[in-house]
Amino acid sequence: MGSELTDLTPYHAKYFAHELTKRCPSDSIEKLASALVDAQVDLNPHQIEAALFAFRSPLSKGALLADEVGLGKTIEAGLVLSQKWAERKRRILVITPSNLRKQWHQELLEKFFLPCSILETKPYNDTVRQGHVRPFECDDIIICSYQFARTKAAEISLIRWDLVVIDEAHRLRNVYKPTNVIANTIKHALKDAPKLLLTATPLQNSLLELYGLVSVVDDRIFGDLKSFKEQFANLHNQATFETLKARLQPLCKRTLRRQVLPYVRYTKRLPMMQPFTPAENEDRLYHLVSDYLRRDNLQALPSSQRSLMTLVLRKLLASSSFAIAGALDSMSSRLRERLRLADGPNPLEEALEEDFETLDELAEEWDEEEAASKVLTEADRKAIQQEIDDLESFRKLAVSITHNAKGQALLTALRTAFGKAEQLGAAQKAIIFTESRRTQEYLLRVLADSPWKDHIVLFNGSNNDPRSKEIYQDWLQRHQGTDRITGSRSADLRSAIVDYFKEQGQIMIATEAGSEGINLQFCSLVVNYDLPWNPQRIEQRIGRCHRYGQKHDVVVVNFLNQNNEADQHVFRLLSEKFLLFEGVFGASDEVLGAIESGVDFEKRINDIYQRCRTPQEIKTSFDQLQSELGTQIDEAMTRARQLLFEHFDDEVREKLRVSDESSRLYLNRYERILMQLTRFELRDHADFLSDTSFRLHACPFKGEIPLGLYELPRRTREAHLYRLAHPLAEHVLEQAKNRQLDPAELTFEYGKHDGKVSVVEPLIGKSGVLTLSLFTVEALDQAEDYLISTGMTDSGEVLDEEAVRRLFSLPATVAQPESSVVEPPTLSKRTEERQDTIRRHISQRNAEFFEIEADKLDAWADDLKVGLEREIKEFDRQIKEARKAAVAALTLEEKLAGQKQIKAIESERGKRRRALFDAQDEIDRRRGQLISEIEGKLQQKVGSQQLFSVRWQVR
Repeated sequence: MGSELTDLTPYHAKYFAHELTKRCPSDSIEKLASALVDAQVDLNPHQIEAALFAFRSPLSKGALLADEVGLGKTIEAGLVLSQKWAERKRRILVITPSNLRKQWHQELLEKFFLPCSILETKPYNDTVRQGHVRPFECDDIIICSYQFARTKAAEISLIRWDLVVIDEAHRLRNVYKPTNVIANTIKHALKDAPKLLLTATPLQNSLLELYGLVSVVDDRIFGDLKSFKEQFANLHNQATFETLKARLQPLCKRTLRRQVLPYVRYTKRLPMMQPFTPAENEDRLYHLVSDYLRRDNLQALPSSQRSLMTLVLRKLLASSSFAIAGALDSMSSRLRERLRLADGPNPLEEALEEDFETLDELAEEWDEEEAASKVLTEADRKAIQQEIDDLESFRKLAVSITHNAKGQALLTALRTAFGKAEQLGAAQKAIIFTESRRTQEYLLRVLADSPWKDHIVLFNGSNNDPRSKEIYQDWLQRHQGTDRITGSRSADLRSAIVDYFKEQGQIMIATEAGSEGINLQFCSLVVNYDLPWNPQRIEQRIGRCHRYGQKHDVVVVNFLNQNNEADQHVFRLLSEKFLLFEGVFGASDEVLGAIESGVDFEKRINDIYQRCRTPQEIKTSFDQLQSELGTQIDEAMTRARQLLFEHFDDEVREKLRVSDESSRLYLNRYERILMQLTRFELRDHADFLSDTSFRLHACPFKGEIPLGLYELPRRTREAHLYRLAHPLAEHVLEQAKNRQLDPAELTFEYGKHDGKVSVVEPLIGKSGVLTLSLFTVEALDQAEDYLISTGMTDSGEVLDEEAVRRLFSLPATVAQPESSVVEPPTLSKRTEERQDTIRRHISQRNAEFFEIEADKLDAWADDLKVGLEREIKEFDRQIKEARKAAVAALTLEEKLAGQKQIKAIESERGKRRRALFDAQDEIDRRRGQLISEIEGKLQQKVGSQQLFSVRWQVR
């Protein structure tokens, strides 16, 4: 390989630079090559297939990626976003549940190097105050929550988005119901934007949800809701079923976990339950605070957030006596402040958020109405003082409790779980999740005398403790001068903590906010010290460890209060109905999708804790909740989803095999020629250590390009990651592409090349002329570049394109040609023929895209006409009924009245008929207009540029 890299010429460099930056067809794996080269992820073929599907037709308004849970839909979307970014289409929005915002931010930043920002109320308002009135218009990819998108829908609708990604898109599936305000608001705001929807559950309870979800992507797939119901109500009819499947095919893509087993290894989840029995004073505290939270009128909790605050306090109460003691102290302090200020607000949320870190995002999704503060009466003052006294007595009891039974049970659970991990051959590492910062500090004290005391690390929303700061400073020093340091303190601190846990730590104690978006495949022991009620949050927690790359079965530890009836019912529901803690795949799509929003599910459970006091009341309410879940998980819908979205395993596996081989081929070639090109362009400024790394000791380009060690992605990450989008690579590519090259003679040295090149061997000892030109075709609002290489021998033998391409895999030397380089007419003709072939191929391919779009518009127009014709049929039925009634009438007056009614209906029917013809004409006009727009986009614009022409010989 050495000589191949060193003996490049400026002609090689120009060829390689254009090869690396050419724009490729939308349905080609090569289109993704630049994203593949740049991505810091081990890509699987199903992810490449999904990304290609989303690109396939330039006429499409978007796609629905519906892979099963755990197959990496975020990675699939990341590939699509990377490609859009590379094409300089940078108005991009990601809408996601609020608890996944940080995860998206981290994945896009660390795995795809895409600049992105989370937009929420505070940064939005700060940006506006700084004079930028449209914060959604910025240079980054914008990530925001559903709630925030709904609030800012008017502003979002004003922007011409290049792409909008909607994660957990099943939240929009009831958009067909006018009462679903969030879904309808978001759909309307994004009606003209190209969209990529991600959901593991595209169809849950009703075909109407499918209608709703598809209409979010493209409201011209189906007509109106009535015609959809009428056509597709009966899927037992094979023809109806096939029609629906055909309508969905260009839009929806689903891959199953069992279909990717050759590429992805899955381990199991092994559940472990640790019971504990609280001491008498712990039980007394629980019941006192629980009864207090049930009071009809509470001064400490703002009425606008009563149910949210109750939930948070119940979670803190279940977490530890230390967590609830802090909350009680905050509540009584706020009430004293309220008495002092007389009629001021009750800012409890801010106080609780210091401990319960996810309160902010939970509040955003809780969606309670704000209530205005009121002037305090004397009765209010007395009630507040009484409540302060009660809260103080609860707090004193909480502070008197120095040990929690659950804390002691943790030591037992860890000993057992570590033993289990040892049997499985896994590392002695555990992540412990709690919902409270105070409980996190308590657990650190509990573990202070344990065998693991010297290898504990905390992970939370701020990590301001001395140990975390020390770990961070060590990490910064170790990675100085590498791309590991992003410059964002929060991102780098997270990386430092995770690296410490991986390399030295044994136990990580993490809060909910701290745990979002981190990947811990090296750890296979998950301890839910506090168990959230939101199944999606639990799945997210376990998914930190039980994910692609995990080599061992994952042990999941949960704690169960033996004295608490409601806790036991919640655990059973999460374990047996949601299947969260055991099996190969964890929570099933069916169940997680059925609940639609984990926050709504939390509200239901919170309501049971609030309402029910006796074991029988608790049991009845949980039975009712379980029964409702059961009806939501409809077997008929599961079957319908399989038939509509899933393809035969063999068919899918064959496509994945081809995709895997092609993508690896392109990836290897692109990485190889990028490094060859870089070695040539930086030959006087860098030392090349291997085929994948080099050390830059001087930079020939302007701008802030750091010196030091560089290496290709997916290597050690102890260096700057060298990729196509890196500023250094961009300069290298531009320098090579823009270099003016005079005609020359290239001598290709076959003898210096390692390996055999069959198509070149017959050319040894021969010479001739070759040319390289760049041919560009623009159609359907996108451009495609083709490198056309032609060559011939001096004896008139024409070389095929592959032979010319492979010549440039050989080292060569450059000399002045003995005579001028004249392109023979044969080569000019070959170039023109190749251009014609390319244009014809593009035309044929785009004609297929046009056909799909035309069929879609025909079906949409037919749907609308069916709806209009249905109204006429309804009038015919009414006239028939009225005539029957008139015949049966006994009196003349009744008969006359009947005839009047018939005439009125006939008159209305006549109007509707005329309206029908007008409407059908209007539908046809709209269809024709849309077709004309598409036809206009099909027109090709072409351009050609000769890059160089040389004489050649092979020896």
